[in-house]
Amino acid sequence: MERINWMDFKAAVPSKVSTVLLPTGTLEPHGAINSGADNTAPFAMAKTIAKRTNAMIAPTLPYGITGAMEGYPGAFQITEAAYRPFVKQILEGLAKNGFKNIIILNGHGGSQTAVLNSVAAEVASERKVRTLVINWWSFASDVTKEVFGEDGGHAGWNETAFIQAIDPTLVHPEKYTGPEMTTAYPTPGTWSAMPFPSSIGLYQKGQGFPKFDQAKADLYYRKVTDKVANLIIDVIKSGIWQACSRHLPRTFQATLQIAICRIV
Repeated sequence: MERINWMDFKAAVPSKVSTVLLPTGTLEPHGAINSGADNTAPFAMAKTIAKRTNAMIAPTLPYGITGAMEGYPGAFQITEAAYRPFVKQILEGLAKNGFKNIIILNGHGGSQTAVLNSVAAEVASERKVRTLVINWWSFASDVTKEVFGEDGGHAGWNETAFIQAIDPTLVHPEKYTGPEMTTAYPTPGTWSAMPFPSSIGLYQKGQGFPKFDQAKADLYYRKVTDKVANLIIDVIKSGIWQACSRHLPRTFQATLQIAICRIV
């Protein structure tokens, strides 16, 4: 989107392209991979699936609500009070420019997910567009277990592999000294720490340690991007979204392994 001329944009949107992919992430530590992994992952995914989904790619929103990793060097934290209206204006701008299907490819979880879901719902209702918010690692958690045989984590085997498939130069196995660099996420309501004790957070204790297997990384990337692309295609082609293009606004949120439909 940022690389084309405005006249070419006018000729394409919405007559030829009515779907836009918006990558969102943040800057925070990720174990042995780049601190911008939450931006690298959704942008690469957008490039991989854009043609297949007949979508244009909006510029990545690289700063977010970092949360428990804020205290690490190189991390940035944007408050919800600043983030929410900024994201809303971006989505409103995409709607104003003619996009009917706004797909947020989110690379960062925590409270950022709730904000994106909420803002997307507001814009869908107010601007009469359809929105889909996808947390790729949660939506593809079944793929993580299929490929690696275990659960993943923040900068765990799954996310490290995803980045390794995109650009191996962003992965530094020599910086990973072993399980002592990891901490399993606590059961909700048991304990919390700021900053989080490790830059690698595991979803399940004893699972998801980075292993730097290029073949599995490439397989994982293909399977995850295929699953995300299929979701987008299926949702856009769904009868209700087709009806919405004429009558009703909708918002879809795919975050925790399932797609949740909310009528607004």
